[in-house]
This record gives sequence, structure tokens and C-alpha cells, in this order.
Amino acid sequence: MNETIHVLDKRLSLLQPEDGFKTSIDAVLLGAACPAKKGDQILDLGCGVGSAGLCTLYRVPDSRLTGIDVLPASIALANKNAKLNHKDARSVFIAEDIRDFEGEPFDHVICNPPYLGAGSHIPSPKEEKQIAIGFGEDDIDLKDWIDAAYRNLRKGGSLTMINRADATDKIIRDMGKKFGAIEIIPLWPKLYVTAKRVIIRGLKDRKSPATLHPGLVLHNLDGSYSDAANRVLKEAHALFSD
Repeated sequence: MNETIHVLDKRLSLLQPEDGFKTSIDAVLLGAACPAKKGDQILDLGCGVGSAGLCTLYRVPDSRLTGIDVLPASIALANKNAKLNHKDARSVFIAEDIRDFEGEPFDHVICNPPYLGAGSHIPSPKEEKQIAIGFGEDDIDLKDWIDAAYRNLRKGGSLTMINRADATDKIIRDMGKKFGAIEIIPLWPKLYVTAKRVIIRGLKDRKSPATLHPGLVLHNLDGSYSDAANRVLKEAHALFSD
């Protein structure tokens, strides 16, 4: 029996895998950071059970979603989640390696790549979880995710990625000349606490300079969510856009 969790103040219900990576607030934040507009085409690379993409669909009317994940079990749950939330007519989920996928040019790509490189963590005994949180035996690098995004974006289309804050320099380096107008959005756990996560956005083939945003403070000092975080996590607002 798969567990069901609720996000966006119970506006979305998401079936979770019995084994493997569970949906976290990172997926909700990623969906909120995508600058999609009504009618846009969105690609979610490494979509898991569809959490980030479905959050984006909920927020953006008439947008359409394609989700890609290497695990067929995750894709099966993603399709169930789309139907559960009445988003199946606006979404399609495909079991494929992101390095092999090439579709029609999309307006936006979102991705939540694995945070732990091979050799940097104790492997999970479950293959699904090992692939979800690390890179597994078949190493896939952050550059592979950026290259997949570039290949599948229209000119001027956006890439939005959430990852560890200490990977910021590598992400920007791997974006190279492929992406410009790069935005760096730190996610602060609390005031006066070092950021552990960062959202990075960029536009394909743009040459504009980078922007460092003030970022989002997730929690008050007492541990409760900040008002700004609640607007994103519960009220389904876009990040810094409304």
C-alpha cells in the first residue's frame, strides 16, 4: 500500500513509493520557481512521482507537462498522481534516461538532480532509493542534467534547478555559455543560518549578466514556516513572481 501525502495545503495528493525517495518541500519550491505562464510546455527531468511538475501545473493554468524518469515504478506512480489530481489530460510521463530523451522544444525545464555523488554517501540497500538520492553505479553528473535541459529547450527557454548550495559553483560552471541571465536564489533554513539549498535559473543562449536574489527564509526562529514560505508552500504562489 503506497502512502499518500498532501502538499499545497492539501490541494494536491501524492502517492509515495514504498521504497525510494519521498517528496519533500524541495519539489514544491522547484515548482514554484518555474517561470511558466499560461499555455507553456514544461519538461520535468528526473520527475520521480511527478511532484514538482504537478505543483507547477496546479499553479499555471493550461500549461502542459512532460515528465521523464529512469525508474518505471516512479513513472507508474506519476501517472497515478496525475489522474488522482485531475491533471492527466495535461501531462504525460515517460520512463527513459534523461541522457537519451529528446522531445520537441519546451518552454521550460525543471529538475531536482540527485544531491549525492557516487562515493559520497553510504549506498541504500534499495536500488530505487540509491538512484534517487545518489548517482548509482552508472554515474550521471550535473552536467548531464544541464546538457539534457539545453537539448530540449527552445531558444530563450528557462532551466530551473534546485540543488545543494555547495554545488552552486559547479552548476554555474557547467552551464557555461549555454545559459545566461542566471539567477541564484538561496534558500535559508532560518535567519542567520547558512543556506543548504539553492535554486538556480537560467535562459538558453542568453548573454545577460547573473543576478543574486535575497533568497527565501523558510523558517522563523521558533521553527514555524515564515510568511513568505507559507505563500509558496501553502498558497501556491510563484517564487518572487506574484
